[in-house]
Amino acid sequence: MNGNASTVVSAWVSFAVIGLLSITLASCASAPQQTDLEFGSGVVEVDVGTGAVQHALDVVGTPYRYGGSGPQGFDCSGLVQYSYARAGMELPRNMEGLWASSRPVPTRQIRPGDLLFFNQEGKRNSHIGLYIGDDRFVHAPSTGKHVSIASLTNRYWRQHFSEARRPFTDQITGKS
Repeated sequence: MNGNASTVVSAWVSFAVIGLLSITLASCASAPQQTDLEFGSGVVEVDVGTGAVQHALDVVGTPYRYGGSGPQGFDCSGLVQYSYARAGMELPRNMEGLWASSRPVPTRQIRPGDLLFFNQEGKRNSHIGLYIGDDRFVHAPSTGKHVSIASLTNRYWRQHFSEARRPFTDQITGKS
């Protein structure tokens, strides 16, 4: 390689490294559920949990519908699956699958996008919501109600809270 070609290649590599570093540092400002995705020869951080929360918040007011997993109506696990799919992560449709595809998170480390499991009517992990921050979560409560925001400080939800879990990051599809 002659001197000019070497200088051009060196400058291009420096530019690419600076660009990837800028992307990485910019995404560090929002600490929630960041996941590494390979992009060419670099790594890009994607905040999937916060994206899922935004998609869930976009459908607040949508009616509850048993078995529903779309904008015409949602049940609790349908809302979680829909929201994460829109954010680029494929999750199972049922409660058992959602539990199995996630890992426990200590209560003091819950962050936006974490799955909140609740025990209702004597059934373990029979309801789920997405944590949105400030002790609040979005969920599809039950027949006759709508997708809404609730608080973990509410006595009912506090008493029925089972555990928080974070989806495994190997389920990211790269869609957005």
